[in-house]
Amino acid sequence: MKRIFPLMVVIALAGLPASAQKDENNRIENAGKVMVEILNVPDDIPQDLLDKAECVIVLPSVMKAAFVVGGSYGRGVLTCRSGPDFNGRWSAPAMMALEGGSVGFQIGGQATDFVLLVMNRRGADSILTSQVKLGADAAAAAGPKGRDAAAATDVTFRAEVLSYSRSRGLFAGVSLEGSTLRPDGDGNGRLYGQGVSAKDIVINSAIHAPASAKLLLSTLDKKSPTNKSGK
Repeated sequence: MKRIFPLMVVIALAGLPASAQKDENNRIENAGKVMVEILNVPDDIPQDLLDKAECVIVLPSVMKAAFVVGGSYGRGVLTCRSGPDFNGRWSAPAMMALEGGSVGFQIGGQATDFVLLVMNRRGADSILTSQVKLGADAAAAAGPKGRDAAAATDVTFRAEVLSYSRSRGLFAGVSLEGSTLRPDGDGNGRLYGQGVSAKDIVINSAIHAPASAKLLLSTLDKKSPTNKSGK
């Protein structure tokens, strides 16, 4: 028995990486489903804003902890238009984390899906390389809805991050000010190998997207194949 127990521990530990990697792939698959469903909402993300976005972040089922005032915790994925100039096809997804702050939705304990558009290179560079506090390190605003963003305010146009939410079937722009976004280094390491950064994943075309990203990337490639930011 003394020999069997250590052997069982070794076997269990050996199985952890595969199990953890499965979690990342599930996260990517869920992000793809959220993206499809949100883009099928009648008054969804305006096409001209999506076409000008450098990156898209999808955070499925973010939970607001009822026992922590304004607290939130979520894991999701980021994909950017690939290459150093953000003008290529949508990149392999990098793992992202959303933490803390008041995320602007009211129902304690309710899981909420978020989609964030990163609208300029400065915002993309910041989010890819460090922890960013929305509203402080990066200007953030609730994203306008509808096919035409002509009615958007100056605040919206100046924002580096536009955020949308879906909870209980309701789709809306929502403020995420006070929350922090950061690359999920552990998740990226499990999926792509230790030492691979979020920026490497987006810029390095040699890093291929996993099969779990097919729905997410094909949806974005079809919906917005070209960067029209005019930079």
